[in-house]
Order: sequence, then structure tokens, then C-alpha cells
Amino acid sequence: MSMNSYGHLFRVTTWGESHGPALGATVDGCPPGVPIDEAMIQHWLDRRKPGQSKFTTQRREPDAVKILSGVFEGQTTGTPVQLMIENTDQRSKDYGDIVDKFRPGHADITYWQKYGIRDYRGGGRSSARETAARVAAGGLAREAIKALAPDVEITGYMVQMGPHRIDRNRFDRAQIEQNPFWVPDAQAAGDWAAYLDDLRKSGNSVGAVVEVVARGVPAGLGAPVYAKLDTDLAAAMMSINAVKGVEIGEGMAAAELTGEANADEIFMGPDGPRYSSNHAGGILGGISTGQDIVVRFAVKPTSSILTPRRTITKSGQETEIVTKGRHDPCVGIRAVPVGEAMMACVILDHLLLHRGQIGENRGRIG
Repeated sequence: MSMNSYGHLFRVTTWGESHGPALGATVDGCPPGVPIDEAMIQHWLDRRKPGQSKFTTQRREPDAVKILSGVFEGQTTGTPVQLMIENTDQRSKDYGDIVDKFRPGHADITYWQKYGIRDYRGGGRSSARETAARVAAGGLAREAIKALAPDVEITGYMVQMGPHRIDRNRFDRAQIEQNPFWVPDAQAAGDWAAYLDDLRKSGNSVGAVVEVVARGVPAGLGAPVYAKLDTDLAAAMMSINAVKGVEIGEGMAAAELTGEANADEIFMGPDGPRYSSNHAGGILGGISTGQDIVVRFAVKPTSSILTPRRTITKSGQETEIVTKGRHDPCVGIRAVPVGEAMMACVILDHLLLHRGQIGENRGRIG
């Protein structure tokens, strides 16, 4: 299986399976001299790890990261950084009933058709557990961003669970860390808890929409054609397990707007250009404007559910399947820190590309 890497100059390769001995990331291209230790990365992994509430899988993993290379005396050396996370709470027997069956909505069937072999224990590489390696790499990226663009701040949160959306009039960033859904709406958090609890008890699951915002990103990142900032962001978010849709700024809703409504008018401010709105999501022509970069992605419902579903076996026989084990009733919850990590990796990658080709922006206004 190829294509396990992403990024241009800041390049991340993830490895390992859900029920193997360990998983992790090899990060190539991190600048030297970035202060880093395991505790800095662990902070971000702790936000993603399972078993933190009844609304996520009850698999108990400490997700303790180990730095195996690329760091000396508390700083990156510029050589590849190897990050490893051991698996300690595998329960492979839970998957004994699906050795020969394909889970509807899961990658089981396509993996088998393509490779002729699949790791049925939790899905192997297709498991959401793979995202722990991305979050570890994202933690390293955040520390490097601090050195290159200290004003950048990356924040993710849920804006929708199933049919239920937040009320943006009640948007409160302080609430994001105060509930298990990373939702900036206290009332929505309470309503969603009751809704998801009912789904969880019935053995069902539901999808979600996550929004990730990067503030303080300088103007000029990206390129007009094949290295558009939004192209790389969309690819990064779409690569996250269970993601089925990505939009930048107004996204799909832009199709409903007129040109007058969609245009973000430009004015001259004391520190440079300012805009009347941000329908573009902080990116024009593939290049950052200096406004907030806004990305949303839709996560489908978890495929492993207790509700009986019709399927087939590897021999082609029709049958029924019930997936036992420990699964997220809404995998979108733990996708929030993953989305933040992917945003950090892409932003750092483009900061390095920009520094290498341009250095400082050449076009002056005012």
C-alpha cells in the first residue's frame, strides 16, 4: 500500500494499524531549532484520545507519544522526527464475527477488492485510530509555526451533529473546551448530549460537521494553480477517516449568492487592507488574504453499529451483520483535534514554501 505521506516541504508519513503493536508518524522537513519535547505533543494527543466521555469509544488508550529521533537537547535538529504511539488496549476478539463479512459503509469491501487482504481487527489502516499519528505530527507543526508566525492560532469545533446545528448568535469560544463535543454553544451542547445518548444506547451512530479556523495567517501563502492553499487544505481534510465533504469559506452556500452578495469589499485600514466580510474563507485565487482561514468538513456516521444490516461475505453469500466492540457513536467529536492538526501541518508547509520561494511578500499596498 503506497501513498501514506502528505505535504511538500513539511512532509508527514504515518504508519501502523489499529490493532498492531504501535502506530506513529515520520516527519521530514521540520526546521531545526524548534523547541519540542514529548509533553508538548502529548497535550494535543490528550484532546483526541478515546474513552474521555460516554460519547466516544471506550477503548482505553493512553496515547503516550515517544520521540525516537530528530530531537537533541530539547530542539529539532532538522533531521526526520520519528513519533511513536504504542497500542495497549486492543481487543481483537471483538472482530471475530466479521472475518468474512463486509461492514456496510466501511472500507472493508474496497480494501479486499483492491488488495486481496484486509486487517479486519478494527479496520487496520482505515481505522480512525490512524489519526493519532496525524495529531502527533500536528503538535510538532504547531511548535514550528510559533517560530515562523507566532500570531497564528488554530481552533476547531463542531457546528452540527446530525440534523442539529449551533446557533451562531450564541457562539462563545470559551465554551469549546467546556463540553465533550467541542461546541461553542452551551445550549446546543446540552441538547446534543441527550440526542447522542439516545443514539448510543440504541447502538446507532450519527454524522457531524466540524469547522476549523486559522487566525493570524499572513497574506501570501499558497500559489495560483496546483499548490493552492485551499487545494491542499481540502485534500488534507478529505483524507481524514470518514470525511465525505469539505468546503472553504461560504463553500456550497456560495452557489446561492449573487456576485454583489458574495464579494468581500476591500477597504484600507491602518495596518493594510481590511474586508467587509469573509465569504472567501481567507483565500482568494489559492492565496491567503490575511483574513481568518475557515474550513468545514462533514463526517459520516460511524459504520460499526449494533443495528443489524444486510451484507455479503467474501464468497458472495448474502447475510446479516452486527458489529460488536467499542465504537464512537459520533466520530465527528474526536475529528475536531484531527482537523486542527491537519490545518497546522498544511499552514506550516505553506509557510516553508513561501519562505523558500518569496521570503517576504513583494507587493506593497499604500
